[in-house]
Amino acid sequence: MKRVAVFAAITLIGAHAQAQSADDQFAVPDACTLDLTVQMHSCQVANLYHCAGDAEGDRWISYADGDGEYFLSLIDSETRWLQSISLDNGEIAQLDEAGSKDNASFSTLLDTGEDDYDFVTYNNFGETRRQIGRDWLTGDKVTIDGKVLERADFKLETQDKAGNILARRSGTQYIDRDLRVFFSGRETYESPQGDSVQTYDAPVSFAHEGEDGFGAAKPIYDCDMTMTALRPEDLR
Repeated sequence: MKRVAVFAAITLIGAHAQAQSADDQFAVPDACTLDLTVQMHSCQVANLYHCAGDAEGDRWISYADGDGEYFLSLIDSETRWLQSISLDNGEIAQLDEAGSKDNASFSTLLDTGEDDYDFVTYNNFGETRRQIGRDWLTGDKVTIDGKVLERADFKLETQDKAGNILARRSGTQYIDRDLRVFFSGRETYESPQGDSVQTYDAPVSFAHEGEDGFGAAKPIYDCDMTMTALRPEDLR
């Protein structure tokens, strides 16, 4: 990772460490604009925003659970996973565009109904990960809180630099054509040892500017349950 990118990411970690104010509102970073707040199952909330210094179409997604904000993801208009930051352990992962055979393409998914991808990421801990997968539209649509979403099933395998399988994921996601984003659904995660965990982080409600819940920093659904689900960074 370039020195400038590392510095920017570390700065962002510091900024987001103070992301919640006394009134439980998400504190949008400087020069950034909040676009949408999504309350999800499994006691999670996501805030989507874009920043003036990023390329057009880039979008940040901040995830928080009952203990606070823990994960940041940066995607572009093709939903390529450009960068992620774990606020728990300081891991910064970035797309190795030059080393990737086939980057994800939201346009291909919309145009053909399916998209295969094979891309590589690396992190500041010296680890390289290869992500090989496929998304495909099922033709089904769901309406959640008035928003019409399309179902996209997927399969994904994560390998290390030597080609050893680290994890397999499969399940359902939902896409928003206008926002050009994926929302989680029901997923299954399998470890190399054959252990399996199911997660369900589907959206429950959406809040745009001026609506109740816009900019909420705390999740509100399923938070009274004892959760064993994996977080998004564990499923990468």
